[in-house]
Amino acid sequence: MKASDMFLLIFLVYRTLCVSGRTVKDTMEKWNRYRTECLLQMSTELRPKGVFCSRMFDMYACWSDGKPNSTVKVPCPWYLPWYNQVRSGFVLRECGPDGQWTTSSSSSTWRDHSQCNYDNSQQEAQEQQMMILSYFRVMYTVGYCVSLASLSLALIVLLLFRRLHCTRNYIHANLFASFILRAVSILTRDALLSGDIPEVKDSQDISDVLSDQAVTGCHVAQVLMQYCVGANYYWLLVEGLYLHNLLVMAVFSDGRYFSRYLIIGWGTPVLFVVPWIIVRYLFENVRCWEMNVNMVHWWIIRTPILLAILVNFIIFIRIIHILVSKLKAHQMRYTDYKIRLAKSTLTLIPLLGIHEVVFAVLAEENTQGVLRYIILFFQLFFSSFQGFLVSILYCFVNREVQAEIKKKWQKWKLGTTDLDDLRNTGSHTPKVGSVPAHSQSHLPNADLLPLRPVPLLCSSLSP
Repeated sequence: MKASDMFLLIFLVYRTLCVSGRTVKDTMEKWNRYRTECLLQMSTELRPKGVFCSRMFDMYACWSDGKPNSTVKVPCPWYLPWYNQVRSGFVLRECGPDGQWTTSSSSSTWRDHSQCNYDNSQQEAQEQQMMILSYFRVMYTVGYCVSLASLSLALIVLLLFRRLHCTRNYIHANLFASFILRAVSILTRDALLSGDIPEVKDSQDISDVLSDQAVTGCHVAQVLMQYCVGANYYWLLVEGLYLHNLLVMAVFSDGRYFSRYLIIGWGTPVLFVVPWIIVRYLFENVRCWEMNVNMVHWWIIRTPILLAILVNFIIFIRIIHILVSKLKAHQMRYTDYKIRLAKSTLTLIPLLGIHEVVFAVLAEENTQGVLRYIILFFQLFFSSFQGFLVSILYCFVNREVQAEIKKKWQKWKLGTTDLDDLRNTGSHTPKVGSVPAHSQSHLPNADLLPLRPVPLLCSSLSP
């Protein structure tokens, strides 16, 4: 393949990626079909008599025989990714009096394809859009990194202190783990996509290089990302179900339901991710599966996630109704009543992911212009920093966790252990059948409604 032809194909590949979002493989397949049809047409048409410029395919357009001293024009080639915008344009060439195509100063055949070029104004708008999206990517990358660090530390705290081991905290730990996996999978997917376009070596044919863009590693990363995001939404749902059962049921044995919670959180995403993999592989196996050309396939994943968001929103409304009734029953002053209700609501929003309801209604494909960028910014911002907020509210600012950390720090400075404390307090062990004072606040009584994040400290009777 000549250097000029190679340059032309690379230029088309670049424009394909920058303009239409169409895969390089699709463009190369269309170009091959266009060339095949051109060669077939040239072999079947009758040649005119006398002097004329010979028909040819110049790697860009298909040219018929041209009369001397005339301008030959053919429609813009239909394989161009932006063909719908230039379908009325033409490519021009000059046929000289000697029956030879006019050449330029570089001895190559002259061709005017300005009418088939992509609109520069649209290209500038798209470059501006790519710049904005690159800023958004920096923002949510920072958010996921901050969330990853805080969630990892919070998970270590929950697993390290034995007095924090109970069903409620096991659910929190799984939620933290789902946030961690979501952050890691998204960052990994972005790293692979940034290096998705391979280099073309001189010894390789460009069609061979570009025929396998969607590598297996990128597919695996994309699948894991979809699973981790789905698991994260369903562990948010588990938090809502657990809190609702804790407040509504008069007698609630949380240990009995924990295995069910595990199945909902980690098992449910498999039910819609696996069908999505099969459909994408059979009907839309292009690139890294990061583009949703056929939105019907995307709804296989989106519908269960929207269902989880809807159920959590209903649970949220139910919990707020319970809060209002409990606060009124306490006959508090109106100002205190409003302040405590506001605090309770704000702490539930990041735990249950209620902000996702707004983004579910205002979907990205249903908005345009500045509003679309505003919605996308807040969606990426809250999604990336949500794990950080959850770890702060439900671990680091919790008084019981702070007390445990402070107690551990004091023991470390004094050089004592938990075994020493048991020896020193052995004579003060409560009688059989009695309940420790710190355990009474954790009985599943609907009248004892928490107006702040549920205390993390677990009783000695908890598993």
